[in-house]
Amino acid sequence: MTEPREEVIKRIERIFQERIPFNGLLGLDVNIKNIHESEIRIKMREDLVGNYVMGILHGGVIASTLDVMGGLTSVLSLIDKFRDKSMEELMEKLSTFGTIDLRIDYLRPGRGREFIAAGTVLRTGNKISVTRTQLHNDEGLLIAVGTGTYLVG
Repeated sequence: MTEPREEVIKRIERIFQERIPFNGLLGLDVNIKNIHESEIRIKMREDLVGNYVMGILHGGVIASTLDVMGGLTSVLSLIDKFRDKSMEELMEKLSTFGTIDLRIDYLRPGRGREFIAAGTVLRTGNKISVTRTQLHNDEGLLIAVGTGTYLVG
């Protein structure tokens, strides 16, 4: 990659943090430490409650957060896979990026003050990336896991 890897990572972080309006609406805080380690944090808010009696995080917020995490994980895997490409070439490849399939397993009610999503790549090919994601609350309890398939080229 012609641009230093750290600059590319920061650019991707800014795109996910600032350029995708829905991520801002949810209040997602995107933090990329390196190509293989990133997280998304979301603070619990009253307008994210799905069950008002129990006061738990809405399942759609959980699914959306895990979907964004899977997408971010896929994008980072592309940076690693296509490190010899320019940023423009990478962005061209990502212009068709999208979710093909997403499966969420809800394991516990979404209770907590903050939630943290993390992800790993199961496989990235020339066209498809498959990821595994998980969402924990601020006490470390596993709330949900996801498996996503993404079009990456």
